[in-house]
Amino acid sequence: MFVLALEGEAEPETVANVSHAWCRIGAAAKGLKLLRDNRVSDLVIAGGVRRPSLGAIRPDWRAAKFFAKVGYRLLGDDGLLSAIAKELEIEGFHLVGAHELLDERASVPEGPLGRLKPSSEAVADITRGVEIARAIGALDVGQAVVVQQGLVLGVEAIEGTDALLRRCTGLRREGPGGVLVKIEKPGQETRIDRPTVGPQTVRLAAEAGLAGIAVEAGSTLMIDRSRVIREADAAGLFVIGIRVS
Repeated sequence: MFVLALEGEAEPETVANVSHAWCRIGAAAKGLKLLRDNRVSDLVIAGGVRRPSLGAIRPDWRAAKFFAKVGYRLLGDDGLLSAIAKELEIEGFHLVGAHELLDERASVPEGPLGRLKPSSEAVADITRGVEIARAIGALDVGQAVVVQQGLVLGVEAIEGTDALLRRCTGLRREGPGGVLVKIEKPGQETRIDRPTVGPQTVRLAAEAGLAGIAVEAGSTLMIDRSRVIREADAAGLFVIGIRVS
């Protein structure tokens, strides 16, 4: 196994004990050469990357060629990831989704995961949240939304789910707590990016005063499911997998 770690994004401890090399995000030619030099054929892309401006990327000739073809500023995150996936396949790599390497416990099943279930008010917020999440997903804006008593407290954009929850902490209304709803974007490039939640999501949802978390069953990855359930139960939050048609 060989890991190509992105400078400023990957945590050094995650690659310390495996064969790896570092590469800045705009150095596409160097990155491709490193992968080929290390005889990589199957490629798994994992972990979060903060999307920088084109100027901050400082693209080399290979990255500049790619951006000129796809139009960096015109693409949302999923559009850009889909374009990257196609380019990597053109370069001869076989993309493998991280979910294909994980056991079934990493995928969220349908129904409540802990001892708590959503109230009728929360179910109404989930329904509203799915409606909004579908709309922003179709526009390739984000995957998540926070709804309380039918009011949209915030939608996810470039900041990500954690920052969305932190932002909504000061927006909570009096009365029953809201719900974080997170679903897959229509036509999403799932080999590179899937909706993901974990213990950090639970902690931030609790700090935001939410009643629970609803995620798309079968499409969402859950990091450390047993810990998520344990912490959600302790915090008084429900976690539920929902079917989105």
